[in-house]
Amino acid sequence: MFDLRRLRLLHELSLRGTLAAVAEALSYSPSTISQQLSLLEKEAGVKLLEPDGRRLRLTAQGAALAAHAAHMLAADEAARAELERLRPSLAPVRVAVMQSAAHGLLPRALDALAASEPQLRIEIAELAPEEGLFEVAARGFDLAVAEQYPGHTREHRDGIERSLLGRDAIRLAVSRDDPAQRLDDLRGRAWVMEPVGTAARQWATQQCRAVGFEPDVRLEMADLTAHVRLVASGHAVGMIPDLVFAGDTPAVRLVDLPGEPRREVFTAVRRGTADRPGVRAVRGALQVAYDRGGR
Repeated sequence: MFDLRRLRLLHELSLRGTLAAVAEALSYSPSTISQQLSLLEKEAGVKLLEPDGRRLRLTAQGAALAAHAAHMLAADEAARAELERLRPSLAPVRVAVMQSAAHGLLPRALDALAASEPQLRIEIAELAPEEGLFEVAARGFDLAVAEQYPGHTREHRDGIERSLLGRDAIRLAVSRDDPAQRLDDLRGRAWVMEPVGTAARQWATQQCRAVGFEPDVRLEMADLTAHVRLVASGHAVGMIPDLVFAGDTPAVRLVDLPGEPRREVFTAVRRGTADRPGVRAVRGALQVAYDRGGR
C-alpha cells in the first residue's frame, strides 16, 4: 500500500516543479521531502525521480504515479467531506481571495457566516487570481475567489469546480473634474494598471489598443485602492471594476467603456471538497454578499 502523505509530496512536486517550492508550501525541509520520496520509490519498486541539471524531474513512472496520486487525494478528501457531514463540528475553511473581492465581498460574507455558522473557522489570505487558483489545485487552500476578463479564459484544471457569483462591470475611472467622456480622450495620459502578466493588465491594454493607442503606464501596482486614490487625485487614469467600491459612492468619476464589458467573478473548489459543509457555507455566504450589492 502507498503512504498517502508521500503520494501528496509527489503530487506537489509534479505541480510546483522543485523540492524547494514543495518544502516552502508544506513547511517541510527539502531533506525531509527527499527522504520521503525515496521511501515512496521503495514502495513503488520503480524509479520515480531522475536528475535534471541541479533539479529533479519525474520519470515516466513518477508522472504516472503522480496522476494516480491526484485521484487518491481527491478520494481521501471526498471521504473526509462525507464524515464531516455526519458530525456536528465543521473543519476550518482556507480561502484565497483576490483583492477586489476582499474589499467588496468579504465583510458582508463574514457577517452572513457569523449569523449562520458562528463556530466555523475561516482562514483568509489575499492572493492574485492566478496564484489562488493554483493553490486550490495544489491543496494549499480550499476555495478561491477569482475573476475572468472578457475574451481571456483561464486554465481549467482537472478536479476543480467553478461557480459563477456574478458579472462585474469594468469602467474607465477619471478624477471628478476630468472632462474625458470616452476612452479615446485619454491618449497620452498617465495610466495606472496592474502588473505585467496579469489578466487585468492584458485586458486593459487591449482595450486601449482597440481604439488606436498604446497606454502610457507610468504607475504599476496590484493594490486597486491605490489605483482609486491616484485617479481621484488626478495623477492617473485607469480601469476599475465596480466590485472595488463595495456599493459605496466612488471617489472618482466612472465612464462606461465601449461595449460595457463585464468580468466574471467566480469561486473555485476541488471537486472532492465541494460538498464539505464548511465549503458550502462559505460559498453560500459569498453568493449572498454578491447578491446583496457587494459590487
